[in-house]
Amino acid sequence: MTHRSGLLTDRYELTMLDSWVEDGSVGHPAVFECFARRLPEGRRYGVLAGLGRLLPLVEAFTFDADEVTWLVEQGVVGERTAAYLQDFRFRGDIEAYPEGDLYFPGSPVLTVRGTLGECVVLETIVLSVLNHDTAIASAAARMVTAAAGRPLIEMGGRRTHEQAAVATARAAYLAGFGSTSNLRAGLDYGIPTVGTAAHAFTLAHRSEEEAFRSQVEAQGPGTTLLVDTYDIAEGIRTAVRVAGPALGAVRIDSGDLAEEAVKARALLDDLGAPDTRIVATSDLDEFVISALADAPIDGYGVGTRVATGSGHPTASMVYKLVAVADSADGPLRPVSKKSKDKVSVGGHKTAWREYDDAGLLVRETFTIPGDPAPAGAYPAQVPVMKDGVAVHAPSTEEIRAHTAAALRRLPPEALAVAAGPPYLTVTRNSEEETA
Repeated sequence: MTHRSGLLTDRYELTMLDSWVEDGSVGHPAVFECFARRLPEGRRYGVLAGLGRLLPLVEAFTFDADEVTWLVEQGVVGERTAAYLQDFRFRGDIEAYPEGDLYFPGSPVLTVRGTLGECVVLETIVLSVLNHDTAIASAAARMVTAAAGRPLIEMGGRRTHEQAAVATARAAYLAGFGSTSNLRAGLDYGIPTVGTAAHAFTLAHRSEEEAFRSQVEAQGPGTTLLVDTYDIAEGIRTAVRVAGPALGAVRIDSGDLAEEAVKARALLDDLGAPDTRIVATSDLDEFVISALADAPIDGYGVGTRVATGSGHPTASMVYKLVAVADSADGPLRPVSKKSKDKVSVGGHKTAWREYDDAGLLVRETFTIPGDPAPAGAYPAQVPVMKDGVAVHAPSTEEIRAHTAAALRRLPPEALAVAAGPPYLTVTRNSEEETA
């Protein structure tokens, strides 16, 4: 159940609302747009995530009587706005790129249409959810590419806020991670959960062998044994002696992972456990995973770096007014910022994508009312909310499949982990460009 989310906002959203209630413009039609002016440095694409978390929060964006009273007492809003908030809920429409889709600088990933008042108060919650989840999914997708088919475990729960940890696990799974250590994410989103034991488990026993026997007796020989508490080679010998050749996996969490994996693989083979997998953890990111490509590692556990967007903990998206009417029944007029380095393009945008004969994405443009639609292009946005009710709710597995399909529409150079410019720059498809 999603609780009321009205106070998950910044004060100035409601002080603006209060002014519009007082001057009578609160009900004027408006269009707001969410986009990123740029990608994190060196990134070639981004992966949109968080839409499935956002829409229920928009539906629940209401205020109870105690909250409204508190807002008045704090001087945030006046009595007329208090009356407005008592019955408030978002009744507008939202279009968006499907969750798991790719985006580039200027992509209008979310468009909110409604009244000026109801659209403006959503700014903080929209950016809070999309900036976090998109940052995680974008980093996770790069790690999935670097892993080249080897499974990835999301293990970042202890490196972030407890609720952000659940969102992190969801975003990473949508981007292609195979499982998570977070049980709440497993319950809420159906993500496979994994995890066996930490170093504390071994240290709590009088010997490593005693610890391994306890774990194998409880979890079976297919478990994963952590072998680097003391000496990795000796840990592997003990693990195979206790679990036998059916040992599921050994985990290595320290040292030179490439070197240790080579030695571990040779030792496991010599001990008659050729099917025992090697799982590597310890401060991994897409660059380290890429560097380990030739090592005999069968899977990776990633914590800190995926939970923090691999150095870019926000997608830096913004939420801007792009069109507004001057009366309750007046026509929309485009509005835009002109300030240095933060110029925006006014007007309600429709995004279009074009693909080559091989199905690869080659161009993304947008049009505003009056512009011609590009020939042979496909619309990028889909309706996700109508009259304040979510109308787009794909399952976690459907979003995950969409992400994988979207990534397959990029050429190899766009998927490279090495730093490079954005694969596409989104431009306007205007009359001048088509003339």
